[in-house]
Amino acid sequence: MLRLTLPLTGLALVAACASAPPPADLAPDVFVAAAQIEEPDDAAGAAEPESDLTPPSLPDTDLASLTAQRRAVERAAPIPDAPPEEAIRTGRAQALIEPSLDGYVNAIQVYAYVEGALYRLYASPGQVSDIALQAGEALVSVSSGDTVRWVVGDTVSGAGPSRRAHVLVKPISPGIRTNLMIATDRRTYHLELESVASGYMAALSWRYPAEELSRHAARTAEAAPPPVASVERGLSVEGLNFDYALSGDSPAWRPVRVFDDGRQVFIQMPADIAASELPPLFVLGEGGASELVNYRVRGHYYVVDRLFQAAELRLGQRRQTVVRITRGAPRTGLAAWFGG
Repeated sequence: MLRLTLPLTGLALVAACASAPPPADLAPDVFVAAAQIEEPDDAAGAAEPESDLTPPSLPDTDLASLTAQRRAVERAAPIPDAPPEEAIRTGRAQALIEPSLDGYVNAIQVYAYVEGALYRLYASPGQVSDIALQAGEALVSVSSGDTVRWVVGDTVSGAGPSRRAHVLVKPISPGIRTNLMIATDRRTYHLELESVASGYMAALSWRYPAEELSRHAARTAEAAPPPVASVERGLSVEGLNFDYALSGDSPAWRPVRVFDDGRQVFIQMPADIAASELPPLFVLGEGGASELVNYRVRGHYYVVDRLFQAAELRLGQRRQTVVRITRGAPRTGLAAWFGG
């Protein structure tokens, strides 16, 4: 008796899982083009995705320079009134940035540029000190407080994008001081010049931390993946129907799967497909007649606003690439549990 029961059980399972025969082939003209509508941007208020890119590290001299320039706005208590002479002397002393050992690259002292800072340059008689500006920066004017005892000139090096302007200074005697203001098409530099008998600075230039951080932020924004919206909120797994068949061509944009929740149809496209490669959707209505249907593109999904009997994804003009989506007939019993 046991031998007879097992074959009968297997036969019942096969009969229950057998799906209805596929519908007869449908002519292309029975389909109507679905109307794509814009998906509302519900991720506008979402937090920006974290990036694994770390901001560029700045030398201690850069951080010290930036910190010194922020003192005026970071003071918790108001500054007591002081005579103008003392206020000028104190402000100038706080804005003055001296050369440091960490700032040297070979013979060039590299300062971190901060607007309004005063940069010290030590020069010596008989020696020329070179002030190199940023590549591509155009020199507008150079003004010196002492044009009698200080010789000031300018020149350029390089060509094209690497063209750089240079301001050259040389004192005629030691123990003298003056200031220098350089105006360019990008920014203004303020320097304090001091002549010493020996120990002159051969050259100085600047780094631009604010620009470096801006470029880093731009790279981070480009490298961060775009936020992917969820297919639909509140979908119940138990209520999903995956009984859809795909036929026709096999392009790179062939859907991965198709399912519905009894109200909408979700067509999942490959994750690596570009937005420009998404084919238009043509739908056949429930009653076999052409009916206008709206759909939205959400992430890698087409979300169709109603159920349909059959649909086609078409791409091309004369020789179209077509993928047909056909909804299976409702099934019950074990077939509904196990699928096709």
